[in-house]
Amino acid sequence: MILITCNMKSCFSSMFVQLWDLLMPTKKLKARISKQWADIGFQGDDPKTDFRGMGILGLINLVYFSENYTRQAHHILSRSNHPKLGYSYAIVGINLTEMAYSLLKSEALKFHLYNLVPGVPTMEHFHQFYCYLVYEFDKFWFEEKPESIMYFNIYREKFHEKIKGLLLDCNVSLALKI
Repeated sequence: MILITCNMKSCFSSMFVQLWDLLMPTKKLKARISKQWADIGFQGDDPKTDFRGMGILGLINLVYFSENYTRQAHHILSRSNHPKLGYSYAIVGINLTEMAYSLLKSEALKFHLYNLVPGVPTMEHFHQFYCYLVYEFDKFWFEEKPESIMYFNIYREKFHEKIKGLLLDCNVSLALKI
């Protein structure tokens, strides 16, 4: 479980290193600012610039998935490097954090949480929902076979609509089943 007990700057740095170590255990990270970050789907040499839209929650979710579903994270990272159907793993993960957060804020998750959680939902339940989204988005992306990553926003929205539709069912319980 991720505990935030450090100042924001050192916390961010240590979480980036943790994410790297989880996803790339056989490759040493040369520096916190490095071109190597592209290997796991960040856009630039300094991954912290990719979190402008979601902040530390996006990083926490990436680490959570990688830590709790390491085998699946490696598998999805590998698939994200597909020569034709590839996508930016980390950037998509951050986008899915935003999707999960917006679904929570709009109360679209209420049936899901009610059916899944005995009592009051916690951040753990939010992280688990995020993991579900990551796993299902990867399947969705490869089933849809988009022409290129340039169509990401179209397919992201299509996936978002699919999830919102599932969440309308008052008996819904979207759990990662591996």
